[in-house]
Amino acid sequence: MPPENYIPNAARPEPVEVTVPSECGGLRLDQALSRMLPAYSRSRLARWIRENKVRVDGHEAAPRHKVWGGERITVNPAADPSANAYESQSIPLDIVYEDDTLLVVDKPAGMVVHPGSGNWRGTLLNALLAHAPALQSIPRAGIVHRLDKDTSGLLVVAKTLEAQAELVRQMQARSVRREYLAVAHGRVARGGSIDAPIGRHPVKRTRMAVVARGRHAVTHYEVIERYARATLLRCRLETGRTHQIRVHLSMLGHPLLGDQTYGKRGSAAAFPRQALHARKLALVHPRSRVKLAWESPLPPDMERLLEALRARG
Repeated sequence: MPPENYIPNAARPEPVEVTVPSECGGLRLDQALSRMLPAYSRSRLARWIRENKVRVDGHEAAPRHKVWGGERITVNPAADPSANAYESQSIPLDIVYEDDTLLVVDKPAGMVVHPGSGNWRGTLLNALLAHAPALQSIPRAGIVHRLDKDTSGLLVVAKTLEAQAELVRQMQARSVRREYLAVAHGRVARGGSIDAPIGRHPVKRTRMAVVARGRHAVTHYEVIERYARATLLRCRLETGRTHQIRVHLSMLGHPLLGDQTYGKRGSAAAFPRQALHARKLALVHPRSRVKLAWESPLPPDMERLLEALRARG
């Protein structure tokens, strides 16, 4: 069995040596290990076996290899990437406003907001902890709402617990104004509102979809400029569901250009990400109660996209 100082979630775990007990005789290697090392899932253990991080009596073995009792197994656990997820990292931030209560960041496309599967480092959260170490004591480092990795634009962060609670209250009361610029496929005839519930896709669990039992979601949109096969829209969120604009516009038949998840193959102009930018943000300051508003210019890649669309008619 594992030694007393065995720490399954250590960032740099030490090798673990176990001896197969007789009651595990006849089991597959991955099954036996999952019983002996319950801190790890069977799928993770099977992956380590395939990655040659497990030795049975000094030899490599496949997950289906059977053990009979008495074998000496050495496991070299892979470092848990989530162990250092909340460490600070010196990453440049484009801060458009900051005081002792909140800060507003203009997030670039390509930056993940919060650490998660496949993105444990280099996130906005890591950068915030380096910029303002006191955020370590605030849940989610003060992050009140998120933007998708490939969506650019404005995002507010609370620097105190009181500010975070107040901003969450404003979000729930729908008094925070969030306005986006979006480039959609096709020529959108007119502006309007989409009131359709959003929830997890019933089959493709990594995606969201309009589903009957989803959460209430409302997006308002208006046409700013039309091109030959695309339309520039101004979108305002009444609610803030995951992927809301992307899902709603896709349901409308006008998915965002460059959207690899909800979009169409090919586009009116090549674009490497969903063409979505959080342009305006307005709220009531949690402490002073003064109404504040900020605006972010279109990033260069979306400016070039619009120029290309205009050139094509």
